Amino acid sequence: MATACGTGVAMAAFSALLVGTGSALLLLFLPGASQAQVFSFPFQQPEKCDRSQYFDISALSCVSCGAHQRPDARGTSCVCLPGYQMISNNGGPAIICKKCPENMKGVTEDGWNCISCPSGLTAEGKCHCPTGHILVERDINGTLLSQATCELCDGNENSFSVANALGNRCIRCEPTFINTTRSCTCSEPNISTGGLCFSSTGNFLPRRISIARYGELGMSLTSEWFGKYLQSSAIACLVYANLTSCQALGNMCVMNMNSYDSATFDACKLFQFIFENTAGLSTVHSISFWRQNLPWLFYGDQLGLAPQVLSSTPLPTNFSFKGENQNTKLKFVAASYDIRGNFLKWQSLEGGVLQLCPDTETRLNAAYSFGTTYQQNCEIPISKILTDFPSPIFYDVYLEYTDENEHEYIWAVPVLNLNLQHNKIFVNQDSSSVKWLLTRRIFLVDAVSGRENDLGSQPKVIRVATQISLSIHLVPSTKNGNVYPPLITIAYSDIDIKDPSSQSVMVSFSVKYEMNHGEAHVQTDIALGVLGGLAVLASLLKTAGWKRRIGSPMVDLQTVMKFLVYYAGDLANVFLIITVGTGLYWLIFFKAQKSVSVLLPMPVQEERFVTYVGCAFALKALQFLHKLLSQITIDIFFIDWERPKGKVLKSVEGEGGVRSATVPVSIWRTYFVANEWNEIQTVRKINSLFQVLTVLFFLEVVGFKNLALMDSSSNLSISPPSYIAPYSRILRYAVSAALWLVIGIIQIMFFAVFYERFIEDKIRQFVDLCSMSNISVFLLSHKCFGYYIHGRSVHGHADTNMEEMNMNLKREAANLCSQRGLVPNTDGQTFQIAISSQMRQYYDRIHETLIRKNGPARLLSSSASTFEQSIKAYHAMNKFLGSFIDHVHKEMDYFIKDKLLLERILGIEFIEPMEKSIFYNDEGYSFSSVLYYGNEATLLIFDLLFFCVVDLACQNFILAAFLTYLQQEVFRFIRNTVGQKNLASKTLVDQRFLI
Repeated sequence: MATACGTGVAMAAFSALLVGTGSALLLLFLPGASQAQVFSFPFQQPEKCDRSQYFDISALSCVSCGAHQRPDARGTSCVCLPGYQMISNNGGPAIICKKCPENMKGVTEDGWNCISCPSGLTAEGKCHCPTGHILVERDINGTLLSQATCELCDGNENSFSVANALGNRCIRCEPTFINTTRSCTCSEPNISTGGLCFSSTGNFLPRRISIARYGELGMSLTSEWFGKYLQSSAIACLVYANLTSCQALGNMCVMNMNSYDSATFDACKLFQFIFENTAGLSTVHSISFWRQNLPWLFYGDQLGLAPQVLSSTPLPTNFSFKGENQNTKLKFVAASYDIRGNFLKWQSLEGGVLQLCPDTETRLNAAYSFGTTYQQNCEIPISKILTDFPSPIFYDVYLEYTDENEHEYIWAVPVLNLNLQHNKIFVNQDSSSVKWLLTRRIFLVDAVSGRENDLGSQPKVIRVATQISLSIHLVPSTKNGNVYPPLITIAYSDIDIKDPSSQSVMVSFSVKYEMNHGEAHVQTDIALGVLGGLAVLASLLKTAGWKRRIGSPMVDLQTVMKFLVYYAGDLANVFLIITVGTGLYWLIFFKAQKSVSVLLPMPVQEERFVTYVGCAFALKALQFLHKLLSQITIDIFFIDWERPKGKVLKSVEGEGGVRSATVPVSIWRTYFVANEWNEIQTVRKINSLFQVLTVLFFLEVVGFKNLALMDSSSNLSISPPSYIAPYSRILRYAVSAALWLVIGIIQIMFFAVFYERFIEDKIRQFVDLCSMSNISVFLLSHKCFGYYIHGRSVHGHADTNMEEMNMNLKREAANLCSQRGLVPNTDGQTFQIAISSQMRQYYDRIHETLIRKNGPARLLSSSASTFEQSIKAYHAMNKFLGSFIDHVHKEMDYFIKDKLLLERILGIEFIEPMEKSIFYNDEGYSFSSVLYYGNEATLLIFDLLFFCVVDLACQNFILAAFLTYLQQEVFRFIRNTVGQKNLASKTLVDQRFLI
């Protein structure tokens, strides 16, 4: 019957399951059924559940516990109320509880049985035993007792036992209790602290010293960790020389930033007290700062001790980049301790032990490759820090090395803690190393000392090592790669915990290499002084030449300003020579050295170099703008030698008659020559676009920019997994400047040797064009100095037909006519001219009429009389200059001579044109000095400095190349536009004909 009933119940349940499943399947396949479902439900959090509810981790909602139940400690299940035993519990949330009888109100520790308790109940309904007793609920064979018993642990001699923390077992009591009282109790007047017992006969300090100071936040708090363990650790260290207690005390001093205040008995004052009272003990490894049984925390507080530690004794090992004895690995090891003072292990710093920022092992280990400047920065959430560093680990760092006999040694690495306070003064933040107090032990994160009331609670404040810097100083004048002991500089940040999930902190780790650059600075200053003095002399000569060329003997303000402009250009060249030379020195000697003898300047030490580059650019820009202004304000006139070929009959308006008149001379030749002159104003020996693209190609594509990395590698390519060191601004400048100069010089040489000879020489072509057009060019770059291009045709006429033109060219090729030179039987067509003041005055009188009303740009709206006056002035100037060249004016005559070698070198004329003007033979076409063509050196250097300055400012070669090409085109446009206006104004050529 029972079986039948059971079978019936099972069948009914199965039928219900089928019906439910069928309904679900039917609902699944009904049209539109899926659209009707809503996939949302209330959002509930575990902490929002009521006291009678638990959080169902499957349904993600709060569910009420059953009768006589309450949520467990985690809140994800239920447990029986006090006085109730469990009847059923299958591991899920559903349990069955039953009330215990009146005579057995207690519940066993496992919760399954009721039991009678001899000494009352706890709040949880379990049996309670007095201190020193253990609870016994079962026999030794596991049989449950009807009444629990409380067994007293024997704390007397020979046993010395006490109940453990769970109260279920007797264990031997702490040795200090036995040593002090010969029992397991620490009765007065003895002192019980930190789970230890000490005699009151010693001079021990009270627990009120358990203060954790956070100087960055300007606050202090009572640390639960210090309150529990500081005094006991100090006493155990002093009385028993307990090694772990001494280490734990040292750790607490380090957690307090090694700070020392004579008025406060904190961790470091206690450590110092013990250090001074154990002077009779021997030292460790003969190091006076390292007392036996104590950790080595300080180097001493004597003034001037830090410089002695850091720079008195070099490390007994050598470093080299290349060769058989290559040594480029810094082998740092650390002795690590936990917060309780237990030694953990020796460990290498590789793998990112001191680097909080995550990265690949290859990049992390690059920090310890000698000569590689390392920089790592990242932002880390506070929640991750609290998870990864629940308890601090302390490190004593050493550098491992091998001596000549292949014996391994370690050298202690000093620490400069920037947060250390000595009598409330941050002595390690002083710029003078004489006041520094060096320490030894460090940690990365301290999330323990900031807990106030409960060590299991969230800390109120945590301390994070946000800046760790390892600096290595090269021994001066070393040839074998000797260095002084490395220095770890560390700075901690105190973080007030508000919301760990939203808070974060920036951390950094860096390795830098230093050397004394005093000698290099002295040599640079000497070079700057010598070359600067030469620049002054050169500028004085240029100023004297300029005074001679303007015909003014007076030294006035204009003369001073001119000297300063010349000096700016020469001084810019001095700075360029010094900076390029310095940059190439560091590039060659650092990258090519075997045994390390030089190290790159640090970013702070580069500031002086960058200042020199900035000065060079500013001064060169001033020189460039001065030359640009000089070029667009020159006086120029085209002398037309063409004469009318005869007369023609023409009607005369207003007179009603016809008369003969001279055949007009065509103006198109003058327009054509003027247009060609306009075109060659910005012709350069360098192709600007090719220059920029080629430099960019070698830097970015070929990889020359990798030579500027602050590491010992000379490779042009770097594999992606490798660490990429930061760039040195000096090396970036050296590489880019060298490439710019080399490519520019190669272009100039190609232009001069090949292009001008075999393809096109626009300067000489312009001179030839003047001869074919029968037009000479008269240029005055200064008041009494300029250039003359003799373009008078040897055929007498240039305005002719094609047949006659070809005939003339053939005659000239066959030497059947005279030569083109100004002097008969010579080829000299270009001259430098120094004109007399009388000649200049006559020229100015005509020229003033010529440029009246600001030239032809306004002729369309000017009156007819003004236009006619300008035309007359034009013809008068043409006739005057032509007659001047033909020696017509005896009172304004000239003579031709060669310049002396010294005059050519110095760029100054020794003879002043008093009565006669002087024409100097010029085979070098120096009239190009009023064009871009003749100022290639200035343009090349200006573009170089512009490119380098932009790159130094933004560390981007592509942007620097783009902006350099853009400024070239802008200044080219300005030069052409303003030059056209000046040309049209000075020669009466309509600007619309200048392309």
